[in-house]
Amino acid sequence: MAKNIKKVETRGRPSVSEATRLTGKQFKFVELVATREGQDTLQNLAVEAGFSVKGANTRAYELLNPKICPHVVKALRERREQLAVKYEVNYARHIKDLQKIRDEALVNGAYSAAVQAEKARGLAQGNIYVNKSEVRHGSIDSMSKEEVQKALVELKKQLGEKVIEVEPERVEVLENAQVAH
Repeated sequence: MAKNIKKVETRGRPSVSEATRLTGKQFKFVELVATREGQDTLQNLAVEAGFSVKGANTRAYELLNPKICPHVVKALRERREQLAVKYEVNYARHIKDLQKIRDEALVNGAYSAAVQAEKARGLAQGNIYVNKSEVRHGSIDSMSKEEVQKALVELKKQLGEKVIEVEPERVEVLENAQVAH
């Protein structure tokens, strides 16, 4: 009796899945892309990872294509997640890093930098420094001509400019003028 044996295709590129192990070049490419993406071209990163200069652009495309190299795309996603956790900004780390910067600045005699780091720690704390600001609603567009003129006169008086009212509707400002008494 003859058994039906399915013949396995051995030609061409071997099939890959997300479980496929990375080669050394692929591993280096993933590390380079995760840490230096945007600072250099993918083609240059592929060359630095050890791929041929002539085919680096194609290799970079293939390595980042999930249909062609799903294992590389998965590894890159995982490495980016690791880096995100490692460099995550959170309150405790932020305060600790600012304290370290302050302490190192004091040791090096950089008092201005130490003061800035300590001020940043206080601002991060939220209740040490109070940022005062005045919010006004409305705009000059909603004011009448008379209201605008009155506001301008008040501002000019606050700035110490001499204001002479000529007519109720018209205001002239004499800068650096001498007024005869």
